[in-house]
Amino acid sequence: MKYENVIAKRSDKTVYRDGDLKIKVYDETTSKVNVLVSALNQAKIEETGLNVPKLREVTTYEGKWVVVTDYIEGTPLDVLMKEHPEKLDEYLKMFVDLQATVHTKRAPGLLKIKEKMSMKISQTDFDDGLKYELHARLEGMPNHVKLCHGDFNPSNVIVKDNGELYIIDWSHATQGNASADVARTYLIFMLAGEEKIAEKYLSLFCEKTGISRSYYLRWLPIVAASQTVKKNESERELLNSWVNVVDFE
Repeated sequence: MKYENVIAKRSDKTVYRDGDLKIKVYDETTSKVNVLVSALNQAKIEETGLNVPKLREVTTYEGKWVVVTDYIEGTPLDVLMKEHPEKLDEYLKMFVDLQATVHTKRAPGLLKIKEKMSMKISQTDFDDGLKYELHARLEGMPNHVKLCHGDFNPSNVIVKDNGELYIIDWSHATQGNASADVARTYLIFMLAGEEKIAEKYLSLFCEKTGISRSYYLRWLPIVAASQTVKKNESERELLNSWVNVVDFE
């Protein structure tokens, strides 16, 4: 493998392309557990039959953990949305249909979303009273075993030239109530300042599933709280505004 063609840099990794391979090289601070869990998630998702990059290898390079998958040739959906704003409604419908398909799949062995959210809430720096309210709300949510991507946004959907859609970046995948996954995507759009797109997205999801907007948004304080653990100060004020609304409608 060649570690020459850098295609992305993140806070915890550098991503290279070598022909048909995508090579993620994690920095020294990334735990072995996190890397291996991410790779295992990818392997589990392959078994669902969804169009995803195949895991090819987990190795090391210069003392750093490396995960190698297929490189999917195509255009990220967020790029298409920006380049063709006149097709936004078409792209959003495609996006919603794809996420709904994800939610029809099962991946036994993945971390349960309630367990993950509970851990995240406990890690926040909110006062004990608010943590209790968030834990209580989480506990009251229905238990499901649907596949949830955990970071389903247009940049993680690749559109190939033949129109096929591939979903990448499954490191946050869980199983559980799909409404939490929808709330997370809604939050991603809102944090990006795309309020109109966020509302269109949620309306389309409600129309497709027959589930009310208020039901999806009941997850928003929980999902927003989990995001504060990232300590992104630029997002903190907005996240707090959602976390502190106990009866979000």
